[in-house]
Amino acid sequence: MQLDIQTNGFSLTDGLRNYTKWRMQFAVDRNDTHVMRARVRLADVNGPRGGIDKRCQIELALAGQKSIVIEDTEADLYVAIDRASERCARTLNRRLERSRERLKKAIPMHHEPEE
Repeated sequence: MQLDIQTNGFSLTDGLRNYTKWRMQFAVDRNDTHVMRARVRLADVNGPRGGIDKRCQIELALAGQKSIVIEDTEADLYVAIDRASERCARTLNRRLERSRERLKKAIPMHHEPEE
């Protein structure tokens, strides 16, 4: 999976980059073959004024399906990354499960004739 991390309003530290990579790898772990690219946008919406303004937006580009876009805003950027990546993992799992179910219905199982 190609991972692109972008920031708005602050510089990306090594610690924040590594944490974001780790969370994204964990989020898409068993479904990473379906994810072509993940783009994570981190922003400090209010700048130095503070408040609940740390935003994490995640976009997963999937093979053969619409992209998944999840966003979370919190007072702490690490919490925003945690919550957005967890929601992203759940959404990805749900989307792929529905896709598998549709495929099962489209391709009926062949049964051997009974004697």
